[in-house]
Amino acid sequence: MRVDHDCPGATSVRRPGSADRVMWITPDRVFYVGLLGAPSTRNFGAISLYVALESPVRISVDGGEWQTGNVAVVQPFTSHRVASDARHIAVIHVEPESVNIACLPALLRSGSGPVQADGFRASVLRSHEALIRNGQRVDAPMFDFDELVFGARLPVRSVDPRIARVLDRIRSDPSGQALAQDCAEQVHLSFSRFLHLFKSEVGASFRSFRTWKRARSLLHYVMDQRTTLTDVALDSGYPDSTHFSHSIRQVYGLTPKDIFAGSRKLRVIGPGQFA
Repeated sequence: MRVDHDCPGATSVRRPGSADRVMWITPDRVFYVGLLGAPSTRNFGAISLYVALESPVRISVDGGEWQTGNVAVVQPFTSHRVASDARHIAVIHVEPESVNIACLPALLRSGSGPVQADGFRASVLRSHEALIRNGQRVDAPMFDFDELVFGARLPVRSVDPRIARVLDRIRSDPSGQALAQDCAEQVHLSFSRFLHLFKSEVGASFRSFRTWKRARSLLHYVMDQRTTLTDVALDSGYPDSTHFSHSIRQVYGLTPKDIFAGSRKLRVIGPGQFA
């Protein structure tokens, strides 16, 4: 796979501006180039890759010492802080339940922290340029995310059919009030057996998974600056604005207000669109 090859000297890039900010969202992946924001604690439910565009990335994992590199990887549900001297950064999210963790390239399963991956950085820079060019074309074709960013399809995870039904339910309606007891009854399992099987198959507890998917759904709203934060909170399944703001900050390290403010010039690409 391309991500395993180093390509020193192939990563020169022009300084990105507001016109280069883009976020490509698919059900199981996110590609983001934009503002980094404050180095507050973040805790995503996805495998996260931070890629330097102009200046190296500094990262602190679980409150540890700051480390520096051009690429940093953070495993799901791992608290971390990220900083850079540059305003812009590239971030890729891979949903862990969608991939076979044991068969992933070493880059994606090498723990959390900086990694030597000049080849992958070069691939991300090329992918960003391709997205920008593609967005300017009327007849723009859809890219395959993994082929574009990683050079090949990532191996798919095989999940117990009963848990797969629950995953589909949450992913299709992340704002829904899916309770573990209801999901257990849906797939004809006892409550304790369901919780154990879910964590075994997904790698995260039911509650953590549902919390992450609800917070992730916020990304679909940043393209509509006319929507009020109260509306987004209710549409996303949060009981009120206070709970919404607290939960989002725990995941993203930023308040919803800050996220929306930093997304004003962000071009969002959703499934099936490149305009």
